[in-house]
Amino acid sequence: MKTTPFTDVHIAQGAKMHEFAGFNMPIEYTGIIDEHMTVVNGVGVFDVSHMGEFWVKGPNALAFIQSITSNDASVLPIGKAQYTCFPNDKGGIVDDLLVYHYEPEKYLLVVNAGNIAKDWDWCVSHNTVGAELENSSDRTAQLAIQGPKAVEVLQRLTPVDLSSIPYYSFVTGEFAGCKNVIISNTGYTGAGGFELYFYPDDAMTIWNAIFEAGKPEGIKPIGLGARDTLRLEMGFCLYGNDLDDTTSPIEAGLGWITKFAEGKNFTNRAELERQKKEGVTRKLCAFELVDKGIPRHEYEIVDAEDNVIGVVTSGTMSPALKKGIGMGYVKPEYAKAGTEIFIKVRNRNLKAQVVRPPFRK
Repeated sequence: MKTTPFTDVHIAQGAKMHEFAGFNMPIEYTGIIDEHMTVVNGVGVFDVSHMGEFWVKGPNALAFIQSITSNDASVLPIGKAQYTCFPNDKGGIVDDLLVYHYEPEKYLLVVNAGNIAKDWDWCVSHNTVGAELENSSDRTAQLAIQGPKAVEVLQRLTPVDLSSIPYYSFVTGEFAGCKNVIISNTGYTGAGGFELYFYPDDAMTIWNAIFEAGKPEGIKPIGLGARDTLRLEMGFCLYGNDLDDTTSPIEAGLGWITKFAEGKNFTNRAELERQKKEGVTRKLCAFELVDKGIPRHEYEIVDAEDNVIGVVTSGTMSPALKKGIGMGYVKPEYAKAGTEIFIKVRNRNLKAQVVRPPFRK
C-alpha cells in the first residue's frame, strides 16, 4: 500500500488503519461519532494527502479545461476554485474534481485518490490542444483542518488573513514558517475550515505546529470514517458511491456544474444537453428514515407496494441527527422532497421521506 507523509504518525497514535484507494489510511482514532462531533463542534484534522493534484499550464490551459470539464472555467478568476466533473463519452462521470485558477495560464486540478491513474490517462488522452500537464500527486501533501474553531487555530500560524478568504477561494502564503502553502476554503464537511497543500518535506513541521496551536481547542486527528459521515450529512456526493462511470451529472443533480456555454464543446455535451431538456429516468435524492434502522450502500428502495424504484448509494446513522440518512437513485417521480419511500433492510421495508439536503443545518 502507498503511504502519506503522516502514515507513521497515524499508526503511532493508535489509529485503525485500512486500505483506501491504494493507500494505508486512518479510518478512525477515538471512534467515528466522537470524531464527527469534534469537527461539528470544535476542530479536527484530516490527512487527505492521498488526493491527486494535476497542474495544467500554458497558453492553452483554459482551452483544455473547457474541453474536458463540465463547468465553465472561463468565469473563474485567479484565487478562486470551482467544483466540476470530467464527463465521459457514455453519459457518465470519469471523476468529480476541483479546479483552482492559480495564476494566469496555470490551473490546479484536485482529483479523487482512487481515480488518479484513470484521471491522468483521461487528461493525457484528451489533451488535443497542447496544454502542459504535470502530475504532482506524489509531490503534494494535504491536510484538511475542519470545524468552527479551525480559523482561530490556524490564524495563529500564518500572517495571511484567513477571514478574508471566502468560500471556494484560496491564497498561497506562509504557514508555520513554510513557504508556498496553498490555503484553500472549499471544505467537504459543512463545518467550516481550510485545506492546506504543501510539499511533503514540510509535512511534519506543519502537522506539529497545528496540533500545538490547537491544544486549547481540543484539536484531534480525524479518520476517513467521520469524513464520510460528515459529507453525507451535507448531502455531498462521493465518487464510487453516488457518482461513477454510469451516472450522469444531470441524474446526480449536478446540472448546476454542467454549463452549456457558447463555444464550450466538452465531452458528451450533446447527450447531457438532451438529458437536461428531455429529462432522465432516475434522479439522485436524499432521504431520512422515519423508522429506526440504518440504510446502506446498494440496499433496494421500494414504494408502498414493494415495487423496486431505486437503490441506496450512500447511507449511515447520522451522528448529529441520530437517525438513518442516505442518498440514492430513484425514478424521477419519487425524487421530490416530502415523498414517502421505503428502504429494504433485511427484508423489512423501513419508511423514509425524501428531503432536501443538507441534513445538518
